[in-house]
Amino acid sequence: MRFLFALMACWCLASPVMAQSSPVESTPAQHIDSEGVLELETMVVTGAQPGPGMWKVSKGDHGLWVLGTLSPLPSGISWKSDEVRSILEQADQVLGMPGLVLDADIGVFKGLMLLPSALKAGKNPEGKTLSEVLPADVYARWAALKPRYFGKDKGIEKKRPILVANELYAKANRKAGLGQKPVITPVIEAVLKQRKMKITPTTLKIVIDDPKAAIKDFTREGVNDLECFRASLDRVEKDIPEMVDRANAWSVGDLDALRALPSEKQAGACLSALTSSEFARKRGMSDVEARVRAQWLKTAEEALQKNRITFAILPIAELLKPDGYLSYLQVKGYQVEAPL
Repeated sequence: MRFLFALMACWCLASPVMAQSSPVESTPAQHIDSEGVLELETMVVTGAQPGPGMWKVSKGDHGLWVLGTLSPLPSGISWKSDEVRSILEQADQVLGMPGLVLDADIGVFKGLMLLPSALKAGKNPEGKTLSEVLPADVYARWAALKPRYFGKDKGIEKKRPILVANELYAKANRKAGLGQKPVITPVIEAVLKQRKMKITPTTLKIVIDDPKAAIKDFTREGVNDLECFRASLDRVEKDIPEMVDRANAWSVGDLDALRALPSEKQAGACLSALTSSEFARKRGMSDVEARVRAQWLKTAEEALQKNRITFAILPIAELLKPDGYLSYLQVKGYQVEAPL
């Protein structure tokens, strides 16, 4: 049985968009409310949208087609995915998203016995609340946002900041009209189901030999998740319009607009909080980003050498960076073509 730590969900990656290939509807803009919280300023794209083109990595007659993904996306769009479907219908292999999985082989009975400990690990040590573990200025910012997104929920105050940050981010997305439904995965899953194919995982798996002890260590040692929490507050207070711009740009396939937007910081801050902890270091979680990248590159290169057509997905931010994943394949002599 696979045992996944809930806090791994924290890692999952500003001008208005003008270029559009089809008529666009939008939601009304919003402004600063009575509590001084910045709400949505940018229109959220809706309707049928093309998304970005695909990158192509090739050597000889073997090609890897890569779709750049983004999350969250506008809740009201329908994706015109004909080009992606066409590649999926021909692909010899389909590669999943890179990432990290913590795995432990524990029986179902043992897993149930560990559940109370796992739930305890999601709470602050010694039963402390957020007001006791956060600096006063940070807690004041949280207290101003909490009623808007969590109402009178008292239980949230007992959770670790890194988990609260994840929940706050998700709720802010939904309120802004983002991320209420998956856009990309249903298309991929539908074609794979029709072809009776399975996606090839590219994730780095780290086996936890002592899951019960691991939970106890995490409960006792915790992580320094303050920067993760601060980054989440920053995004909700200030960066919602940028998130909407980014989602709109993906929807209409405007790569120039995506390149012009600032890079996202929250995911990196939350991942760093986890992987730099003593709990993580003791269990081989050092240099995670480099190892995750190496695992994806290994799987992708094997697929390129074996298959005539391979399809893969990567965060679009990685595809737009000059030193992103595909640059490593380019150095090895593969031709990389970006969409026009």
